[in-house]
Amino acid sequence: MTVTSETRSVAGRVTALYRRAGNAGHSRLGLALAVIAVSQLIVLMGTTMVTMSLSRIQSALGFSTTGLLWVVNLYGLIFGGLLLSGGRIGDILGRRRVLTGGLVLFSAASLLGGLAQDKVWLLAARAAQGVGAALIAPAALALIVTSFPPGRHRSRATSVYASVSALAAAVGLVAGGLLVTYASWRWTLLVNAPAGLVLALAAPLVLTEPARQGGRFDLPGAVTAAGGIAALVYGLSAAAPSGAFDVSHWASATVIAALAGAVLLLAAFAAIEARSSHPLLPLRILADRNRSAGYLSAAAVGVVIFAVLYFATLFFQDVWGYPALESSVAYLPWIAAFSVGAAASTQLLPRIGPRPLMVTGSLSGAGGMYWLSRAGVNDSYAGHVLGPFIIAAFGLSLVSVPFVALGLRRVRPADSGEAAGVVNVAPLVGGSVGIAALGTVAWTTAARQIHLTGTGGAAATYRHALATGFDRAFLIAAAVALTIAILAVTLIRVRATGLAGQTPPAAPPPAGQGHPQPEPNGAAPTTEAHRTDSTA
Repeated sequence: MTVTSETRSVAGRVTALYRRAGNAGHSRLGLALAVIAVSQLIVLMGTTMVTMSLSRIQSALGFSTTGLLWVVNLYGLIFGGLLLSGGRIGDILGRRRVLTGGLVLFSAASLLGGLAQDKVWLLAARAAQGVGAALIAPAALALIVTSFPPGRHRSRATSVYASVSALAAAVGLVAGGLLVTYASWRWTLLVNAPAGLVLALAAPLVLTEPARQGGRFDLPGAVTAAGGIAALVYGLSAAAPSGAFDVSHWASATVIAALAGAVLLLAAFAAIEARSSHPLLPLRILADRNRSAGYLSAAAVGVVIFAVLYFATLFFQDVWGYPALESSVAYLPWIAAFSVGAAASTQLLPRIGPRPLMVTGSLSGAGGMYWLSRAGVNDSYAGHVLGPFIIAAFGLSLVSVPFVALGLRRVRPADSGEAAGVVNVAPLVGGSVGIAALGTVAWTTAARQIHLTGTGGAAATYRHALATGFDRAFLIAAAVALTIAILAVTLIRVRATGLAGQTPPAAPPPAGQGHPQPEPNGAAPTTEAHRTDSTA
């Protein structure tokens, strides 16, 4: 046997192994869920893990204070702007293929970023990471809809995905603090490379490739959506003050132009989608009141979680003087409480439905944030943060599982990529809006306190002012958490059945053959047995 024929034989056996493993069915659902969940984890950790290393990056590569922000913001801009496009690309090219390609791109970009020798090199790597993340996130969630059978398997997969998504940012802070302290800032990027490659190799083995969707790519919709979301995130980020001695920039020409451009581009996107035969985001996805409640709740959860991670970290470091490692480890009780709540929500959701969980979680989250807003300069972590963290995290976890299930409720497989994109976009945009708005409140309040308070020394005055500003941000976040209960009471009508475990058929049956037809809101054909849980 020649070397060439032996090589072909080995390649053929490897290909056959991948095909058999990729179609193994339910026996690999656990591994499939692990690949999906860890893929989502590394993508969402991409922001906060690097955040813990910004000061080291500035020293190593010579970033200015303004330029340093782009190490974080560029990733978020591209990730958020391309999420809807990533969902549609997965529909057309195949979700498993796009997930695998996104993981390879994300891994390569992480490796290049970790090896960066100058500013442009690192920023280019972060941009490529954002593109990879925008391919991974919607494909991963869409694969849950198409790969897991309705009922217990899909409910479990949806719950795990929701929990990982909500926990990833806090886990990133902890991991980033550990890596910066005991290794190097470069490892906050390099660690993604081997993890992503392992996932890319595992994906064809454990994930099935669902049928691709026909149609063409909506380029005008993709351009206006990406531009609109990116302009919105940029404008909101640029509007917020950067510190107690800065002022808000809502009236600056750059911010006004960015926000006005965002409004125009998003309005154009809505008009394009309403007329397109192959829309990037079918508007029927938003027509269902229960799904809309899920998306709005996701945005509200994004506001609260981003507020905690951003302002609590600043509170720990700037008010209490915690080092990076101690401030990151402070989130371990948050992670533990969230994990317990997510497990409870997973068990309760099929039994009692989303509304009771979301109302209870909203009240608990609001209560925890209100308690957190009472923390002061001379208070302790054990007395004024530990309890609020546990209560708020547990409450938000009760909300996070239902909003993902609602966002995918009765979505047809043909629309699963687009619906997954909306589920991922909502918390990201909510977090950006929250950081900009709450940042304006926090830093303005702190600046006012500095001018009003002149006793106790400059350092003590500054810490007191910061604590007052951050507490005000936590108080507003508590009010945002309460809006989730209002959404649940006024919009949600679905009962314990009919959530993510109920999947519409891939295509409606031909008209006139006595079969139920799809409804105008893009939902599955509704039989009499299911009408009681889907009233509008």
